[in-house]
Amino acid sequence: MNELYRNIGTTKQNIHQRFNHELVLAEEKAQLILVMRQIRADHPGLGARNMYGMIKPLVMGRDRFIAFYKQSGLKLKVVKNYRRTTDSTGVIRFPNLIIDFELTGVNQILVSDITYFELNGKFCYLTFIMDLFSRKIKGHSASQSLRTIDTTIPALGMALKQLKSTQTPILHSDGGGQYYCKEFLELTKHRLRNSMCESVYENAHAERVNGTIKNDYLVHYAPNDFNQLKKMLDKAVRMYNQKRPHHWGVKNKGVLLFLFHPIFNTLLLFVNVVSPIFTLLHSWISLTFTCSKAIFIFSLFIGLVKAPMLKLKFVIPTIGFA
Repeated sequence: MNELYRNIGTTKQNIHQRFNHELVLAEEKAQLILVMRQIRADHPGLGARNMYGMIKPLVMGRDRFIAFYKQSGLKLKVVKNYRRTTDSTGVIRFPNLIIDFELTGVNQILVSDITYFELNGKFCYLTFIMDLFSRKIKGHSASQSLRTIDTTIPALGMALKQLKSTQTPILHSDGGGQYYCKEFLELTKHRLRNSMCESVYENAHAERVNGTIKNDYLVHYAPNDFNQLKKMLDKAVRMYNQKRPHHWGVKNKGVLLFLFHPIFNTLLLFVNVVSPIFTLLHSWISLTFTCSKAIFIFSLFIGLVKAPMLKLKFVIPTIGFA
C-alpha cells in the first residue's frame, strides 16, 4: 500500500485525514438538511441567501451552501416518504427498534431530536432526549453550531447520568448525522441500543417536545443572548418536567388499574348498599327514642360514619371515569 501511496503522490496519513474530513462534512450536512427543512416549513418564502445568513454553517461558505440548498430540493415540494437505508458515504443507518414495542415503564425508550431557535436574527440549536413513557426530558443542550460535540454529546451525557449501569434503553432518533458519528457511537456503546426512523418525518414524539419547549416557554421567556438562552432552557426543562401536567393515564397507570380492580368495585358496591341502611336506621332511632342526648350522640356517630362513605360513593366514581 505504501508503494501505491507513493505512486499517486500522497501518504497514508493524508488519505485518512481526507477521509475523516469528508466523514465529518457528511455528518454535518445530514443534520443541516433537517434544520433547513424545519426553516422552510416555518419560513416558506425564505431564500437561500437569507437562510445562509441566519444559519452560517461552519462546514461551508455561502456559494457552497446555495448549491447544497438547490441540490436538497428545497425549491420544490419535499416528498414525505423519502427513505434510504445507507448514506452515500457508506454509513449504515440503524433499524427502527420501536415499531410494535410495548412500553411498560420508564427508561425503555428514549427519543431525541435537534431543532433550531431564532435568536437576534441568527439560529441556535436545541437538542432534547426524552423518556417516551414518562414524557420527561432526560437530557438537553443549547449550541451555536451543529457540531456533534455541541449538540447530541452534551445532551447524551446528561441522560446517561440518570440511567443505572444495568439499563440499556433504546435511543430513537431521526437519523441526523450527529446520531451516527464516531464520537457519539462511542458513548452509546454498551449503554444504549441505537434506533432510527425509516423516514426523517417519523419522530413525532421528539418533535412535539421541541415545539412545546420553544413555543410554550422560550418564546415567552424571550432571551436576549446565548447565555440567557442556556439559562432559560434549563428553567424551561425544569418547569416542563416538574410542573407541567403530563399524560394522566401514563403517569397514573397504577391508580387507573386500582380503580377498576375487582376488590375496589366490591368495596364500592358495599358502600352503596350499606349507606341507605344507615340512613333508615338513623331515622328509626330518631322516632323511637325521646332522649335528646341519646339522639344527639347517635346522630353524631352516624354522621361520622356516613360522611366518608358518601364521599366514596360520589367522588371516586367521578375520578375513575374522568
